[in-house]
Amino acid sequence: MTYTGYGRVTKGVGGLFTVRLFNNGSRLHSESSTPMPLDGHTVFARGRGVLHKKGALLVGDLVEVSYDRTSFVEESGTVVPSPDGSGISIDRVCDRTCALIRPPMANLDILFVTLAAASPDPVLETVDKLISIAEFNHIEPVIVITKSDLAPAYAEELEKLYRNAGFDAFRAGFDTEDEKRALKEYINRIPDGKIAAFSGASGVGKSTMLNTLFPALNLETGEISHRIERGKNTTRCVELYPLSDKPDCSFLADTPGFTMLDFERFDFFEKDDLPLTFREFVPLIGFCRYTKCSHTKEQGCAIIDAVREGSIAPSRHQSFVALYDILKKKTKW
Repeated sequence: MTYTGYGRVTKGVGGLFTVRLFNNGSRLHSESSTPMPLDGHTVFARGRGVLHKKGALLVGDLVEVSYDRTSFVEESGTVVPSPDGSGISIDRVCDRTCALIRPPMANLDILFVTLAAASPDPVLETVDKLISIAEFNHIEPVIVITKSDLAPAYAEELEKLYRNAGFDAFRAGFDTEDEKRALKEYINRIPDGKIAAFSGASGVGKSTMLNTLFPALNLETGEISHRIERGKNTTRCVELYPLSDKPDCSFLADTPGFTMLDFERFDFFEKDDLPLTFREFVPLIGFCRYTKCSHTKEQGCAIIDAVREGSIAPSRHQSFVALYDILKKKTKW
């Protein structure tokens, strides 16, 4: 007999995926209707057919799995899944709300865009690129400024910059309990069924911060190279961690760090989409002197005027112009 189950991919390494199967009738998946032996279990599985190809499955995917009697045993009335995923396959990926290149995830709801106030110094253009990717995919960006205890004045300036742009923002010094408490309370309010992830450059302290907020995670951490001011990638894959024991709980992910977001190589979005990914620009679009204003240098541009008046941060406009210059050179194929 073949059984069918539905669940969420929580990890993938070398073609073997960890899937947390929903209980029958879970509100996260309306397709499950008949109880199955492995409902509510976490299992290992491999992709079938085209899903066996690299990149076809992403952490966060809602998937349909199939298995048979060889895929589990019953011990004292308890069902125990196959320890190596034998006989369990992922047959279908359900509709996604989004699919990201970096971090490589699907169905993400909240992205904690993480930067350090110091060591390494933040590259705001990279931070703003990550925010734009989230905005384009209808993911809520939340700004987290780690190591605020190393440069408290600059951390406060960064928090103000991004709050003025319309984002929730948190300073999170490793030795500052009040700051960490505010961030943890925000995370604990994430609704059931949602996925949140920490993402940012290597060495900004994502894993260290998560360990201080949730010690049970026990994530591997690394040190900053003082010669090149970069961190070592201690997080090697994306993994979802449940925030509660509820069957339909929310998840939090740590993701591998990076040194750059290559808009020349990867198609995150196109030039025409760019203005809508800077949320503080959106109310001013349509009020420029020229209907085809690029918002980069034109006289009478409402956005440039707002920068001059101080209601839009110069660094945000500089990031916009840098992205515009990259995207305008790309050829549509």
